[in-house]
Amino acid sequence: MNICGFYPESINEGEGLRAVLFASGCRHRCPGCFNPKTWSFGYGEPFTAERRREIIGEIAGNPLLDGLTLAGGDPFFSAAEAAAFVRELRAELPGFNVWAYTGFTWEQLTERPDTPEYELLALCQVLIDGRFDERLKDTSLQYRGSSNQRILDIPAGLAAGRPVLWRPAAFAAL
Repeated sequence: MNICGFYPESINEGEGLRAVLFASGCRHRCPGCFNPKTWSFGYGEPFTAERRREIIGEIAGNPLLDGLTLAGGDPFFSAAEAAAFVRELRAELPGFNVWAYTGFTWEQLTERPDTPEYELLALCQVLIDGRFDERLKDTSLQYRGSSNQRILDIPAGLAAGRPVLWRPAAFAAL
């Protein structure tokens, strides 16, 4: 797996202050994608064991972070490697909050529980699913680019056996 970027701090890719890891490679090739150079699986740098440890150290050393977001490209095209990274991160930071962006839908990711894609999904707390659709582009939407995309609560959805919309922390207590 290659990565095409790492932001140690961002407020754009999920709730709170988040580290963001961008996985290279995407076969969805959505028209209007804001970063088509990330479609190439060879773009960026190899995600070596040394680079993984470096990123985990940076995340662990920042007590202000609320979580990690996996973006891309599409991390679900490198699901086995991305899941291994999340497991490695959780060995250092148990229970650390992880969000993931994907052009796949919840339904596609959950139809086969014996896949690396399902394993990666189950390791995360929030999923932004669905391909970017330029016809449904809406810059007023929080954390997503088009209105067909959903923000889903993964643990609640897996427990219910269906997609469950995510609610911001500010509303969770209501």
